[in-house]
Amino acid sequence: MTSKYAESGVDVKKRGIEFFKSLIGNLFPEAFCVVSEDPNLPGFGIVTHVDGAGSKPIQAYLHWKETGDISWFMGLAQDALAMNIDDIVCVGATPINFVDYVAVNPLKVDKIGLLRVLSAGFRECMDLLEDLGVRIIFSGGETADLPDQIRTVDISVTMNGRVNLSKVLAGNRIEPGDVIVGLRSGGKTRYEKRENSGIMCNGITLARLCLMHKSYQEKYPEILEGGDGKRSYYGRFRFDDYVDELGMTVGEAILSPTRFYAPVVLKIIEELSPYISGLIHNTGGGQTKCLRIGRNIHYIKDNIFDPDPIFILIQRESGESWGSMFENYNMGVGFEVIARPEAADDVISISEKFNLEARVIGRCERSDGGNKLTIRSKYGNFQYK
Repeated sequence: MTSKYAESGVDVKKRGIEFFKSLIGNLFPEAFCVVSEDPNLPGFGIVTHVDGAGSKPIQAYLHWKETGDISWFMGLAQDALAMNIDDIVCVGATPINFVDYVAVNPLKVDKIGLLRVLSAGFRECMDLLEDLGVRIIFSGGETADLPDQIRTVDISVTMNGRVNLSKVLAGNRIEPGDVIVGLRSGGKTRYEKRENSGIMCNGITLARLCLMHKSYQEKYPEILEGGDGKRSYYGRFRFDDYVDELGMTVGEAILSPTRFYAPVVLKIIEELSPYISGLIHNTGGGQTKCLRIGRNIHYIKDNIFDPDPIFILIQRESGESWGSMFENYNMGVGFEVIARPEAADDVISISEKFNLEARVIGRCERSDGGNKLTIRSKYGNFQYK
């Protein structure tokens, strides 16, 4: 059965990227990110990562068009930064600098206003991270006016980090008996100004289509490709509809900025490095992201958090299967720390000092014939390979 997410036009398995693998000089094939040898600094590796805010810019565009408030784009700066910095730390790398890429249709978007609020967003994020002990440098970037290629706007970031090759968290240390500590994606940490819905930057296309009212695509046809009935907005909500179970409006829930985990995770590495065997940022692939690291590991998750309300709402409104929901979304667990059992309490303690909820959500067992994942939840039991 085809998932609703696939029907929305997104391939969660990212088929086709295998064609590039032979070109990549990766020192640690099982690691979460590519680590390349630093040619000018023996014993160190370079980690370069690129990612963006997904289709959140389209949701922000909708809010701007409806309200005239350009500041709805500001949170995209955090999304683009978090999607990169939280991946880089998964191999134990220290982030160094980043550049941005903003592609805009200036015939549809107020480019000057957009760049002004994105700049303010980057500044705010850099200041926040520095206050939390993580300093990154902004090294410029590129703004492209592409009216014939871009319907509204797209934003991405490329980030560089450096790691001591003897300290790379390559996933090869993951072994049976390790526990999986999950860090929540929803709620409010001590360094966040408001409640986070937990959605991060993945599955936004399905969220927009199943939640936002069809009248928006009729009013702003640039927010949808292929409004032919086969693919359309079919939701029952306006962007500013407040939903009690969310504790915020539907639009605010979709645009809730991706959480920065890097300050917490770097502190965990600093204090508990010998006990940490793997780190996973649950972005594309959701709860199945763990399958990409380690060798012959059976990940068993049987104590995960209840999914945040945004995920319950998306499943209910879209009719997506629960098995696909766990593959599409983080489902309430934005980051995972795989650790020796004796370190689990300390990992949780460090996280909770940031008011970031954490708990042991599962364990690692031996698998014959590659990695696999079993999720046991009140919504059913699911297996993935």
